[in-house]
Amino acid sequence: MKNKIVYMGTPHYAKEILEALVNAEDMDVSLVLTQPDRPVGRKKVLTPPPVKVLAEEYDIKVLQPSRLSEEGIFEAIEKEKPDFIIVAAFGQILPKNILDIAPCINLHASLLPQYRGASPVQQSLLNGDEKTGVTSMLMEEGLDTGDILEKIEFVIPDDMRLHALMQQLTEDACKLTLSTVRNFEKLIPLKQDESQATLCKKIKKSDGQIDFDDAQSIYNKYRAFEGWPGIFTNNGTKLDEIALIETQKNHKASELLAFEDESIVVGCDRGALKIGTLQPASKKAMSAKAYCVGRGIKIGHTLF
Repeated sequence: MKNKIVYMGTPHYAKEILEALVNAEDMDVSLVLTQPDRPVGRKKVLTPPPVKVLAEEYDIKVLQPSRLSEEGIFEAIEKEKPDFIIVAAFGQILPKNILDIAPCINLHASLLPQYRGASPVQQSLLNGDEKTGVTSMLMEEGLDTGDILEKIEFVIPDDMRLHALMQQLTEDACKLTLSTVRNFEKLIPLKQDESQATLCKKIKKSDGQIDFDDAQSIYNKYRAFEGWPGIFTNNGTKLDEIALIETQKNHKASELLAFEDESIVVGCDRGALKIGTLQPASKKAMSAKAYCVGRGIKIGHTLF
């Protein structure tokens, strides 16, 4: 007997979970809902979400409502008579009439009630957390406030950045989805402790700006903002290939402390970082040493 699934999700994380469900012999995904196609890149090419691309490969019916309250959406889901509605990074809150159709299970990439909201994986790196994980929860009308069903925890290596952590959590979310659906009748939902709840906001480009105050917090931003928005100085120079050297000594902000091969060691008000490449605004990336030599910056000078 197969579990009949209506699935809702949008980005790569959700696509991988959908693939795990499609490939499971005891699951039948009959309908997928995802966000509308969006313009991507400088040329604004209209691009389908990863979940839509995968669903179409498997000939699964796809709906792309801007809002779930649109005419016909409730009826289309109800018509499928699903055993479960599975939701992963869909990008919309489900209204009560849809929540009432079948048990709605959300796969959230944090250890709830910590980091409800839009950027939980980045937030765990920004805060330098020792561990994170994935939670399956019963959905209700609030944002990530429903009862917890199961969790998988993961200890974060000190040098792990966003893309690798996201891949790890995606793999764990695939396992957790199947486990939660298969064991649903045996699971005892656990209320979230509201006193421990935290909410994280959507990342903005300006969040990537740094001012060489604290080496540890800059390194955490470097890990969290891999890809976008990256980290950059107030004049738009991007920093990459960064390592944390030490976190306690006091220096002048952005003071050049040493050259190490093609890299440089830079001081912060507290701590120091090794920087491998710098990319001035609207120019190509170059080795940090070449950046300094080209500008006559010597040890003891400040870079910015």
